[in-house]
Amino acid sequence: MSPRAAELKFISAHSFPLITGSVLAAIAIIALTLVLLLLVDATLFRRPQTWRFARPLVLVGGISVAVVSIAHQVVSSIETHNFVASADHSSHAVEQALTGATPDVIVAYLDLVAGLALAVGMITVMVNAQRVGLLPRWMSMLGIVTGLLLFFPFGGAQLQIVPAFWLVMIGVLFAGRWPTEPPAWVTGESRPWPTAAERRAKASGGEANNGVGSTPVPAPPARLPPLASAGGKPGTST
Repeated sequence: MSPRAAELKFISAHSFPLITGSVLAAIAIIALTLVLLLLVDATLFRRPQTWRFARPLVLVGGISVAVVSIAHQVVSSIETHNFVASADHSSHAVEQALTGATPDVIVAYLDLVAGLALAVGMITVMVNAQRVGLLPRWMSMLGIVTGLLLFFPFGGAQLQIVPAFWLVMIGVLFAGRWPTEPPAWVTGESRPWPTAAERRAKASGGEANNGVGSTPVPAPPARLPPLASAGGKPGTST
């Protein structure tokens, strides 16, 4: 008997809670997809030359990831149930139930392709949304990290707080509660965020303008009349 047989028995016994968790994860992915689609449309409105393939990547990738997350858990529950019901609990049977079955292989490949499409689409959306001024730079960078975490689930549950935090901040921005709302949302035009060099130049220019007129310019000395001569006639030297 394989030592991992207890793991498969646990999965089989808790199939319903695990499937419910995958449904909640799918709902979160759909919410993320809707947010990205809104950002894509807003970016295209302000910059029509934006790469248009980002929208189908986000749409197809997001829906596929949501469906595959549920399908993966359903297939896992079926395979582990068949394993528990069988008499073969060897290591080969465990590997076959976890990753070796044909449905598992199909779901794994679909998950890979769907995750890659969603990650590429999200990263593209973040770059273009920041380029037109819809997102602050740190929000764009955090969104890129979120896209990478969707494709490379490294770090375990500890790093899952990053996508959750990003979604909350996007909700604050959409609700109009951002401390300084990006001008691109208000004007409907592309308003790129100034670079660090531009901010420094603007700050130095403001300081220079503030300094004009701060130092008083001394008035020219008054001209004295010419010395009077001994005879009382002005302008005659003595």
